Amino acid sequence: MPSFTLPKVSPSVEVTIPVNITQDELLAFRPFKDWLATLQKSIKVQKSEATHAFYDKKDPYQLRSINVHAVERFGSRIGFVLMETVVQNAADPRPLPGIVFLRGGSVAILMIVRPEGDSDERFVVMTQQPRIPAGSLTFYEIPAGMIDESGTFVGAAATEIREETGWRVPQGELVDMTEMALRNSTGIESHLQKAMYPSPGGCDEFIALFLWERTMSRKELAELRGRLTGNPKEREKIKVKLVEYKELWREGARDAKTLGAWALYEGLTRDGILK
Repeated sequence: MPSFTLPKVSPSVEVTIPVNITQDELLAFRPFKDWLATLQKSIKVQKSEATHAFYDKKDPYQLRSINVHAVERFGSRIGFVLMETVVQNAADPRPLPGIVFLRGGSVAILMIVRPEGDSDERFVVMTQQPRIPAGSLTFYEIPAGMIDESGTFVGAAATEIREETGWRVPQGELVDMTEMALRNSTGIESHLQKAMYPSPGGCDEFIALFLWERTMSRKELAELRGRLTGNPKEREKIKVKLVEYKELWREGARDAKTLGAWALYEGLTRDGILK
């Protein structure tokens, strides 16, 4: 298979790639660039910070090689990359576990709706949709997607929410709960994404957890609940539902995004950071 040496990296790192991706495409793939930059900073911190759990100035871990096993495309665009890396130091010939599934970051939003005149009663927007990797056709979770270049929440869940409720969610109305929680963090790995990592043992994916709140009249809320509990549309693949906030931890117990957002909301509220 084709191979090349990573540019501007010392010690040298050999990269082996399959024939369906070029060197330029891999180096331009945003998740690969983010992962490599983050790992290089982590290696640098290991050598320079005496408080690091694995501090070793003389024999730190180093990235030795990358073997790209598979590339999945969405049309011409690269979607996922599966690769095997070798990260080790000279004293131990056994590399660290290094199989990496690259897919990049996303966002998830805790959408809370309150009836006017009642600060305690709350409802949360959730979706049910097929999640084939989990073996599920009705997986319960809070809405997830991306923030596009115009600063608007987009994706399949955002589209369905907009169709069902008429709501558009601009970035200016979002509260970044992960950033708020990490704002005063003193950890030595502050270069990691200000986000939640749902599966750091095998995947680079990171999810920023946002809060969005809206107040509605009880009449509007009742009408919305009626629409969302009606018969599903033909060929509908995402179902939008309202769940009582007090049941959120139970309804979303299988979903890391939901549990993470719930925990952040509870902690930030408890500490008076969220009003």
